[in-house]
Amino acid sequence: MSAAPPFQYDAIVLGAGAAGLFCAARMGQAGQRVAVLDHAAKPAEKVRISGGGRCNFTNLETAANRFISQNPHFAKSALARYTPWDFTSLMAAHGLTWHEKALGQLFCDQKSGAIIQMLLDELAKGQGDLRLGTQITAVTHADGMYTVETGAGAFAAPKLVVATGGLSIPKMGASGLAYDIARQFGHEIVPTRAALVPFVFTGADHEDFASISGVACDVRAAAGGAAFEEAMLFTHRGLSGPAILQISSYWQPGEAVALTLLPGTDIAGKLKETKQGRPMLTLASALEGLLAKRLADLVLRREGLSPTARLADQSHATLEGLAASLTNWQVRPAGTEGYRTAEVTAGGVDTAGLSSRTMESRHVPGLHFIGECVDVTGWLGGYNFQWAWASAAAAAERPS
Repeated sequence: MSAAPPFQYDAIVLGAGAAGLFCAARMGQAGQRVAVLDHAAKPAEKVRISGGGRCNFTNLETAANRFISQNPHFAKSALARYTPWDFTSLMAAHGLTWHEKALGQLFCDQKSGAIIQMLLDELAKGQGDLRLGTQITAVTHADGMYTVETGAGAFAAPKLVVATGGLSIPKMGASGLAYDIARQFGHEIVPTRAALVPFVFTGADHEDFASISGVACDVRAAAGGAAFEEAMLFTHRGLSGPAILQISSYWQPGEAVALTLLPGTDIAGKLKETKQGRPMLTLASALEGLLAKRLADLVLRREGLSPTARLADQSHATLEGLAASLTNWQVRPAGTEGYRTAEVTAGGVDTAGLSSRTMESRHVPGLHFIGECVDVTGWLGGYNFQWAWASAAAAAERPS
């Protein structure tokens, strides 16, 4: 008995995440018959958990220099042609509203579920065919057609868009399918790694940081030629918080991370000033005016200073040394928490094999890669969603 003929479409999108749904919706509304295939039971699960459920869907500061790639210029074309304002206009058309938090981050007032519903409504508007719970078993290309074999039968189209994401958060179904398909069609893969991810430590640092788990402070974190000033959080495994997640994308294994606590604060000057005005104050009390008590106690212990020692008994050199340790605290992570908690995957499909205008393969016509699977990784704060929207819009364009 011969196999059933494949379901025929103008385009097939693999992956029902942010990029995949958005690309399929735009192609469908342009008159193309589109199928979206995904092995997951629900669409856009990473959208659902984004921003603590509020979906940090873009960033007003979007620019190519906020993205990491072997080719720092690759993202410019797509980002210029589909901007944060384009996406907010779409949201407004659906009656959704948003608010800006720090550093240009935009969050949806109606929470992440509303963004997902908007994407599904846009897909339906273009009469897109969404097939969830569909396991992809093989992809082939012959005579100008891509055939995707699945447990639900075969699907065929002259255009195939791969939007299956990276390796981050495997419990939500992340896989290396995009990289496998890319290699199959002759593409190079820039080595992947967990990015926007907490650090873990061993030994004394692990014990010290775990002892003050839950304490946060403002820091400047520097590594790999980059630096970020935001909050840092001590955890039972090491360090997290926005500043740490940001610098993790630039950090290399074995490298130290330089931490400046309370950046922009003249700590030595404040301690000397306090000594002059309240000489009988203890070191612990003086530091608690700047840092959380548990952190202040930890800093003094690591410096070998008694928390009950009076400021009057401390030389200016001692206070300057204490301040210096707070402004150049060198820590050496044992590693990161890995893909289990990483917000994104750095590396991926090498952009040298893709058109920056259409995200189309330079090796095989009709094959496109978009979103997280491409070697374009944004900063924390909505940048990776904006790359999803922009790269999806680029791939959805009809050839001129």
